[in-house]
Amino acid sequence: MEYKTAEKARALVFNIDSIADMIAHTQRDDGEIPWSENDKTDPWDMVEAIMGLNIGGYRGEAAKAFEWLVEKQHKEGFWYASYRNGVPEDKTQDTNMTSYIAVGLLHDYLINKDLDLLKQMWPTLESAMNFVLSLQLPSGKLYWARSPEGVIDPVALLTGSSSVYMSTKCALAIARILGYDKPAWKDSLLKLGDSIRHKRHQFNVTKSRYSMDWFYPILSGALSGDEAQKRVDKYWKKFIVDDLGVRCVSDNPWVTIAESSELVLALSAMGNDNLAKIVFSWIQDRCFDDGTYWCGFTFPDMVVWPEEKVTWTNAVVILAADALYNLTPAGQIFNHEFWKTFEYSPFY
Repeated sequence: MEYKTAEKARALVFNIDSIADMIAHTQRDDGEIPWSENDKTDPWDMVEAIMGLNIGGYRGEAAKAFEWLVEKQHKEGFWYASYRNGVPEDKTQDTNMTSYIAVGLLHDYLINKDLDLLKQMWPTLESAMNFVLSLQLPSGKLYWARSPEGVIDPVALLTGSSSVYMSTKCALAIARILGYDKPAWKDSLLKLGDSIRHKRHQFNVTKSRYSMDWFYPILSGALSGDEAQKRVDKYWKKFIVDDLGVRCVSDNPWVTIAESSELVLALSAMGNDNLAKIVFSWIQDRCFDDGTYWCGFTFPDMVVWPEEKVTWTNAVVILAADALYNLTPAGQIFNHEFWKTFEYSPFY
């Protein structure tokens, strides 16, 4: 780590090097980053792991992972929902999973300022976003996937659509960096944001038991200010276990490190770093002996489950630390104020 605040943040938070090293060592020789050793890979979580590598300074490994994604992209622009050892396992064509590469690429650019990589990846990104936004209706509603047979699933999901909102912001920013004009993408972004804010009835399969449905509209920036605070307050007691973290599902006694860290990101994004740091402090001792984080644990019996060291879980812990302690120039990528002042923001 070469960033000025890295030593301070490491002392306050955890051993970032150990976590990034675990992700790098889980990566396969061809660049693929599975969930854990001998596990499956999905494109959304792989991009999350790439961001963790970049924060940890593993730039070469991150670039190799992007190369794997280029190689595995379907000619129509999507990635399959999961792979195992490079072979498609779940052939669902998921919009959320396909679009998230935009977030990973902008994150990479903010840290490394590698314009050549953006240029190299532009055809991949453009193809991905064109596929994703082709599944959006004029009302703003975004279908979540196509089946392996190519049939559109008429389901719209709040969490997935919120994530696509964030991805579309990043894709538009990359387009501006490279000098491309994408008015259709911007129109899609505005319609999707309006749908998340004002037409939540369009999300026709409820996932309200899942904490991600609670805070992803905030994490993405679709909800901000008073709207974001009202949503935090409304569901706080439903998902929060004081001094432990965030339930993955409201009716299960299972706290997950990823959801807890993502809530930290959402709170920090809306400007509440004090509360974000409190939540982050709750998970700081939920680690293996090497400093990497558990995936989750049950309560009150405190059984670690599952026992694997999960790449994307550890990556989002690093992302949360970066948001709170500005370890890298990409630390504020989710921050709502950042998007108001970012010179490549799509909002002006």
